[in-house]
Amino acid sequence: MNQVVPTKGNLLNLKKSLGLARNGEVLMDRKKNILIKEMLLLLQEVSDLRGTIQSTYQKAYQALQDANITLGIVGEIAKAIPVDENIQMTYRSVMGVDLPVLNYERPNIRLSYGLRSTNSKFDYAYKMFQDARDLTIKLAQIDSSAYRLANAIRKTQKRHNALKNVVIPNMEHDIKMITEVLEEHEREEFIRLKVIKKNK
Repeated sequence: MNQVVPTKGNLLNLKKSLGLARNGEVLMDRKKNILIKEMLLLLQEVSDLRGTIQSTYQKAYQALQDANITLGIVGEIAKAIPVDENIQMTYRSVMGVDLPVLNYERPNIRLSYGLRSTNSKFDYAYKMFQDARDLTIKLAQIDSSAYRLANAIRKTQKRHNALKNVVIPNMEHDIKMITEVLEEHEREEFIRLKVIKKNK
């Protein structure tokens, strides 16, 4: 640790910096708490969504199996379904952390395969996989947001701890040391002036 030169200028600068560091510590603590609240909301959403997505995928795969049983392997028919490219990503900011927002407009179901070569079981499988896709998009957004929030919480906690446990105590120590040195100089100067006055 560098020794600070004990001058009044340095004392004033340190006191100013200490005030800023204390404000920074309070702000980091607030930021951390807001990010944690946001994370808890997401975790609740994830918890609710995971059960739904699991049962939706089970139904979708069961429906696909039923379609395969009644129609034979439906891979060729499925190729007629166009690739969906309706997803756009934007961001929303929470305390300076950019969280992804996936904007998705589900298109109206348009049958792009021949009705003669399919049946209602294939249609149902198609619909179930669309439901699964919608839930997957939502889960991807939440998972990505949760990851970014966890990262931001960890960094904020680190900065908060550094201010609280290292930066502020070091500044307080330096302020105390400079104050003591300056007071000692003032006492010495006072005694010196007294001695000079007495000698005169």
